Amino acid sequence: MSTPHNSANKGDIAKIVLMPGDPLRAKFVAETYLEDVVEFNHVRGMLGFTGTYKGHRVSVMGSGMGMPSIGIYSYELFNEYDVDAIIRIGSTGSMVPEVHVYDIILAKFAYSMSTYGRVQNGDTSDIKYPAPELNEMILKSAEKLGYPVVHAPINSSDVFYCSDPDEKKKALEYGCVAAEMESFALFHNAKHLGKKAACLLTVSDSMVTHEATTAEERQTSFTKMMEIALETAISFE
Repeated sequence: MSTPHNSANKGDIAKIVLMPGDPLRAKFVAETYLEDVVEFNHVRGMLGFTGTYKGHRVSVMGSGMGMPSIGIYSYELFNEYDVDAIIRIGSTGSMVPEVHVYDIILAKFAYSMSTYGRVQNGDTSDIKYPAPELNEMILKSAEKLGYPVVHAPINSSDVFYCSDPDEKKKALEYGCVAAEMESFALFHNAKHLGKKAACLLTVSDSMVTHEATTAEERQTSFTKMMEIALETAISFE
């Protein structure tokens, strides 16, 4: 049965979904890595695909930007389409000089000033955690591929153009090394619905050194992160 945001039928989507923010990154993953690809969604341009990777069924779908957007798509995937796990594969901005453009980060937890959890079900915690077993699988996949990963906390913000210094200050106090806008809501939905989620990020720009990648590079050049997530997906079954 479809939803207002997803035209897929039950059974069209794999048990594990890779979820970039950019739907064009989802298209790139599907066209580059998957075989026997079927597009299951294009409502509002939020592309979703299912195919096979090394003989294993995997789906990839965009989430859009921000917690409200990933909140909708991840909730429906978990609750309406029987998805068991979502790995976010996104871009992030480095908050510390030790983390550079193209470094890969696995979120140890997401800190946020967001009210997403409170409004959704009364959860007032400002920290949300990924599934530890899924994180462990991701680390093993990265080690197998020989790709270094920074396993650290991240800041998940509601506001891209934020001028409140308190958010960055508090995030750094929690040990956050980078900022993005989706993982807090994803982790909350997974916990609320008894599912699994993780967040794997590639650094697209630095708030410290002001290095930056282009929009096209963000769509097509974060291949190491994609490969780690795919290897994890096929070992999830």
